[in-house]
Amino acid sequence: MRAIRTFTIRASLPEPLAPLHDLMLNLRWSWHAGTRELFTALDPAGREQAGHDPIALLGEVPPEHLAALAASGEYLDRLHRAAADLGEYLSAARWYQRAGGVADGTPPAAIAYFSPEFGLAAALPQYSGGLGILAGDHLKAASDLGVPLIGVGLLYRHGYFSQSLSPEAWQLERYPAGDPNGLPLTLLRGTDGSPVTVELMLGEGGPLAAQVWLARVGRVPLLLLDSYVEQNDPGLREVTDRLYGGGSEHRLRQELLLGMGGVRAVRAYCALTGHPQPEVFHTNEGHAGFLGLERIREYAAQGVSFSEAIELCRAGTVFTTHTPVPAGIDRFARDLVEREFGGGAADPALPLDRVLALGAETYPGGDPAVFNMAVMGMRLAQRVNGVSELHGQVSREMFAGLWPGFDAREVPIGSITNGVHVATWVAPEILSCGKGDPGGQPGPGPDDGPAWDAIAETGPARLWEIRGMLRRRLVAEARERLRASWRQRGLSGAELGWTHHALDENMLTIGFARRVPSYKRLTLMLHDPERLTALLLDPQRPVQLVIAGKAHPADDPGKQLIQQMVRFADDPRVRHRIVFLPDYDMELAAAMVQGCDVWLNNPLRPLEACGTSGMKSALNGGLNLSVRDGWWDEWFDGENGWAIPSADDVADSARRDELESAAMYDLLEQVVAPLFYDTADDGLPQRWLEMVAHTLAGLGPRAQAARMVREYVETLYVPAAHSSRALAGDHGEGAFAAARELAVWKQRVKLAWPMVRIEHIEAGDGDRGPGEWLPVRASVALGELSPEDVTVEVICGRVNDEEDIVEPAVSALAPDGPATAEGTFRYAGDARLGRPGPFGYTVRVVPRHPLLDSTAELGLVTYPDAPEGMTNGDLR
Repeated sequence: MRAIRTFTIRASLPEPLAPLHDLMLNLRWSWHAGTRELFTALDPAGREQAGHDPIALLGEVPPEHLAALAASGEYLDRLHRAAADLGEYLSAARWYQRAGGVADGTPPAAIAYFSPEFGLAAALPQYSGGLGILAGDHLKAASDLGVPLIGVGLLYRHGYFSQSLSPEAWQLERYPAGDPNGLPLTLLRGTDGSPVTVELMLGEGGPLAAQVWLARVGRVPLLLLDSYVEQNDPGLREVTDRLYGGGSEHRLRQELLLGMGGVRAVRAYCALTGHPQPEVFHTNEGHAGFLGLERIREYAAQGVSFSEAIELCRAGTVFTTHTPVPAGIDRFARDLVEREFGGGAADPALPLDRVLALGAETYPGGDPAVFNMAVMGMRLAQRVNGVSELHGQVSREMFAGLWPGFDAREVPIGSITNGVHVATWVAPEILSCGKGDPGGQPGPGPDDGPAWDAIAETGPARLWEIRGMLRRRLVAEARERLRASWRQRGLSGAELGWTHHALDENMLTIGFARRVPSYKRLTLMLHDPERLTALLLDPQRPVQLVIAGKAHPADDPGKQLIQQMVRFADDPRVRHRIVFLPDYDMELAAAMVQGCDVWLNNPLRPLEACGTSGMKSALNGGLNLSVRDGWWDEWFDGENGWAIPSADDVADSARRDELESAAMYDLLEQVVAPLFYDTADDGLPQRWLEMVAHTLAGLGPRAQAARMVREYVETLYVPAAHSSRALAGDHGEGAFAAARELAVWKQRVKLAWPMVRIEHIEAGDGDRGPGEWLPVRASVALGELSPEDVTVEVICGRVNDEEDIVEPAVSALAPDGPATAEGTFRYAGDARLGRPGPFGYTVRVVPRHPLLDSTAELGLVTYPDAPEGMTNGDLR
């Protein structure tokens, strides 16, 4: 008999064990080994894995075992120490509080961080891949640093799918229903005890309500919106059913709830708890971009116009783009967005034409029939960043059409390279070599170079012993998962004896694990199957491969790649050397990045925005073998791993795969494997261990989420808070005066800009040498603008064969006297000459205002004899 509905009954604790309740409901246990050890003791068998889902475990513990623990003085002492430690962690001043202003001015009282997914623990399956894992690490690092972040996301009742394989090696998906009461969450309730709900009106679907679940991530509250409430129509209850599920309308409604509903949830939470309201809103990818519209609506309620509200919203918003792949950006049909903001959802504060214009692709090659979430995110954020230096460069080129007339390098998209949360991903055995506390403290921080030096200086014998221990742990985990996978595929235990000997605890182990879109090239290693087989079975220097990854349920080409890989791994000749492990999750990821000796990454450059799994491996003493993409492009130094040469200048994709796979095989055969097996008389691979030590010392202080979050605070959050305060002004009659002035100024400049012309340029082009100064003069007609509205600049540098200035240097020209009788203004200055060779210069005019964050912000610029369209601005 099948139940029509299921729910979780939470177990009760004996009174002496009551502190366990708060420890379980704070996800700090996911990175605090000491707390997990307490949970492990709840399992009568004492299995370490039991500590990874304490709430589920508690429901299985016999009452007599709980009673025994409640009477154990030793266990209660440990429990009270852990509770006191958590209390100190939550209350003590940390980096953000001690920094006293974070270098320049008062930091924001709070920051709201929106993401469609959060990877915090395998017990809370609200993530699909790198975006969610990064978001989870961002929250954890913010907690360790004391940054007053509020996370905002959706609670997906079915999470992301559980993956298995058919007998034919085809990916199968299962969506087990989850009950929030069985997760480390609490329902946010008002003062009267009733659940807090937020509601927004949809254009055709009517009202959409959501309750709010609270996850505690150390010091950081994470608000998760859940549409499974009775007041919703049955169809709308399913809005938060699955992560990245459903069609366009479904996804759009998820993103409306995340963005607009998320802001309302933040307001309700802060009002209820007394938490400071956010001064800065951080949009992690475009999925949450509608938060900007909700903030515009809030400002409108205070008497601010739409144009003024855009300025206020932009000043306090940070937008992070995570994909250099256009297919990874949400683009909705324009009429679909129009329907959701029309009809019963029409709001005078959000004029439909202005809303649609925010997501319009008004640039060459853009599609007027779509609404682009990344474009809206960039138009509603004054500060935008990619997630590695190379990704920042790619993003500037990708979105250059939003800033016409500017060189791609001047497009206002910066970069902050991702990092990983040390205490989550680095094995305690590694941290115990330095100053990190293997009992669960965060470990050495980004400024703690000596601690990473201490880890790196661990004696070669001890370092090799730890690496062997982590490899053995991975092999045991892989064998268990391999057997479970084969049983799901229909084999009996009698047919699986060989799995007990799959993989070798002492063999060079290479890991490859990630999502399976085509550009990540899961099967590049299969390009020459016989050559790979020879590598796996080499009698002197064999390698073994541990592989995992999920394809999106709608991605049949990705599923075909998995099938191709699994069929190769099924071959009895090699199945003891290469394994594909289904249902890749955070627990398997941790085992792999800790246990693999080499981390393999071979995307199509430059389509990997960052790729943090290789960082996790590096901080565990693994070496990277990767195409120079994402973070590896900027941090590879020739001693911390190997770079697979990229044939990104080869147009033919098959030829490119052939070249890059051959280079990968060559490295494995001729460099990587020989180095691993080249041991001295003491049995240690000395050169290999030197590279491991170099990697730990060099990447330890850099490849951390703590370093990343500090950069966000110092370079984005604090400046955004300052800009927001400057535009908002003081409360009272002067409120929003600066925003009104800026909006009026922008409109005036845009209307007047077509009349701006550079009428004459002259320079002393005589015989000059490197390093000398070239005097430049220009006459500029400003029309209805004044010299205070503009900056006149000279741009100079070497020129290529097309007479384009490469590596340009920019310097401002100064006004040179009053306006002429014809109404033009004269400017003068100097350009510094570079090294010998072809050299060129030009002059341009750009808008100037103290509240602009960059020269290109308005997308307006005038050059001499500018071609039509050069001066067209967009909607800023």
